Amino acid sequence: MARPYWSGQIQISLVSFGVDFFPATESKSEIRFHQISRKTGERVRHQKVAAEDGPVENSDIVKGYEYRKGEYVTIEPKEIENLRVASRHTIAVEQFVNASELTPEYFEKPWFVVPESDTQAEAFAVVRKALESTKKVALGKMAFGGREHVVAITAPEGEAGMMAYTLRYAEELRDPADYFRDIKKVTVDEDQLALAEELIKRKAAKFNPEKFKDQYEAALRKMVEAKMKHVSLPEEEPEPKRGKVINLMDALKKSIQGGSEKTQEPKTASRRKKPAASTQKGIALVKPSKSSRSRKSA
Repeated sequence: MARPYWSGQIQISLVSFGVDFFPATESKSEIRFHQISRKTGERVRHQKVAAEDGPVENSDIVKGYEYRKGEYVTIEPKEIENLRVASRHTIAVEQFVNASELTPEYFEKPWFVVPESDTQAEAFAVVRKALESTKKVALGKMAFGGREHVVAITAPEGEAGMMAYTLRYAEELRDPADYFRDIKKVTVDEDQLALAEELIKRKAAKFNPEKFKDQYEAALRKMVEAKMKHVSLPEEEPEPKRGKVINLMDALKKSIQGGSEKTQEPKTASRRKKPAASTQKGIALVKPSKSSRSRKSA
């Protein structure tokens, strides 16, 4: 097993046990680019340079906080390492919440959580089972990477371990009202809503993460391989033409009809009466007007 990224204690009141945190994600991108000089074809390398002294070695670099223009307080790496922050080694659980209270915008990164050793397995298993049965999430804080993070610890059903998620602080999230307040308010048409709901139902399926692939990565690889073989580059697939949506109702109808060979009328009895039967293919949307019925009868 890989080396843990963070090791420490989870503390719930007087109960504590050792755990290891492992990153639950990894970069799968195989295409990595370097910066190359167009003139010479050589790789461009970056140096850390001081204005007066020239190149500076990493061992001679410290952190500096600019408290006044051009004036800094310098801080040695060891001084940061020796900061007395309890959450560097212990996650003190502050409260338990329902998982539904944690909305997606707060989630930052997932982690696998395992017992630090076999001697910690019993307390780990008891707390994990308690979280699973109560369907609660433990919230605490842990320090790493130069800052203190809010962390949510969960017990995924059917798993032996626990999952943790570092969360964003509330002040890191922008106010949605700044972006949503100018959206034009419109009255939603009941027929259009019924068709939109029907379209969603027809495209609904169980989430399968393996279904989604990075097509941009694949296109980059094809381009690189073509250049290595000195063959013509793969032609870019023409972007599908965007039809002008003149009528939202027509666009919804065509979307549903294109989704399956046989189009059924959406159930909208809760909102309006069922439209009269129509001999035309597709979905009967609106009852024929009196004038049109009179013309037919004539």
